[in-house]
This record gives sequence, structure tokens and C-alpha cells, in this order.
Amino acid sequence: MNQMSLSAFFLAMEFMGGLSRMVAEAFQTIVRRPPSRSSVMQEIHSIGVQSFLIVAVAALATGLVMALQFGFGLARFGAKLYVPKIVTTSIVRELGPIFTALMLSGRVGAGIAAEVGSMKVTQQIDAIRALGTDPIQKIVAPKIIACVFAAPLLTILADFIGIFGGMLVASSQLGLSNYDYFFKAFEIISVRDVGGGLVKAVVFGFIISSVGCFVGLNTTGGTQGVGKSTTRAVVISSVLVLTSDFVLTKLLWLIENAIRSGEF
Repeated sequence: MNQMSLSAFFLAMEFMGGLSRMVAEAFQTIVRRPPSRSSVMQEIHSIGVQSFLIVAVAALATGLVMALQFGFGLARFGAKLYVPKIVTTSIVRELGPIFTALMLSGRVGAGIAAEVGSMKVTQQIDAIRALGTDPIQKIVAPKIIACVFAAPLLTILADFIGIFGGMLVASSQLGLSNYDYFFKAFEIISVRDVGGGLVKAVVFGFIISSVGCFVGLNTTGGTQGVGKSTTRAVVISSVLVLTSDFVLTKLLWLIENAIRSGEF
């Protein structure tokens, strides 16, 4: 058991070391030799626009379920009027970014790993190097930039759709008017709430794209290896998103408390 734990620890350290090295190379490439605008826009369309439907469905379902659960739960205490505030705050600060990231992890992370992994096992990556082109600049950098830009934009759309879903339940099941719902919902939202959610979305987008690219670049074993890399990318990126969510939430709360106390 100890040997297995030690082996898993070394594998994790090896993975994080390789990922950090690739990320450092990607940052150097973006600063010194940025990818073309057309390649970045193409990736934004592939990552952002084509992911909108699945993100919208997840956000709508989240808003519907949260409003229903909180509405019937708080109705026992005569506190249905707090449903808009609770649903909106939860979606903007937490559920919007995290569900968007998990949807992107399943769709975009898997797609990146499969695409780059297929190029790796068919020796297209080696051909790019033989032609004197940097695969980091050609493949990795555009995907990271696009995902970092697309994730917060999708999160904003998911927030509005989730709030709208909560309004549908509040008006049809809880007896709250649409005006009261939106007035109470947006009354409580602050710039810090929105900013914290967008910061999380940027970090999540970076994690998903970098993990997908790194796993794809290290794919071996032919087409069977591509399938394993796809699964590995989804699992690792999802775990890292959930883990970083806790760290970011704690860090953002510490910053907010420091601002309120006047330390900043």
C-alpha cells in the first residue's frame, strides 16, 4: 500500500512538473511569438460558440432546480421572498462558473486531448517540428488563449440563463412576480460577486485547456491511447477544477474580508 501511494505521488509530481513546463513554454511563446489572430478566433468559435448549447442547458436546469428546492424549503418558514437572493448569489458566485467549467471539461477538454493526441500518434507533431514550426505556438497557445477568453463569456451567459430559470419556477410555482424576482435578485449582486465568478472562470478555462493540451502531447499507444488520453484529460481537469474552486473561494473571501477591514 505504501509503495502504491508513493508511486502515485511520484506520478502526480511528474505530471505537474511536465504540465508546468509546457505552461511556461506556452507563456513565453504568447509573449514573444503570439499565434495568429485567425487561429485564436477559430479556436474561440470551436470552444465557445459550439459549447453554448450544453452550457445553457446546464445553467437553465441549475436555476430551475435551485429555485424549486429553496422555494419549497423556505416556504415552511415563510421565507419565500429570499429565494431570488439565494439563487442569484449562488449562481453568480459559485454554480455558474463551476458548472460551466465542468461542461467545458467534458466537451472541450476531451476534444482538445483527442485532437492533439491524434496528431501525436500519427506523427503530425513531429512533422510540424521538422518543418521548423513550434507546436506550442501552432497548437497549444491558440487553445489556451481561446479557452481563457471563452470560459468567462460563457459563464456570464450561464449566470443570466440560470437566473432566468429561477424566475420561471418562482413565477409559476412559488407565486412571486417576475418584477419582484428580478428586483430582489439584482439588488443583492455586487461587483465583487460577479468579479469573483469571472476570476474563477478564467482559472478554470486555463486549467481545462492546458491539461487537455499536455495530455494530448504525451499520448502514446495509437488510437487506443487517444481514447485513454481523452478520458484522462476529462478526469484530471475536472478534479483540478473542483480542487482549485475551493482554493479560489477561500482566497476570494480572504481578499474581501481584507478590503472590508481596510487592510487593502
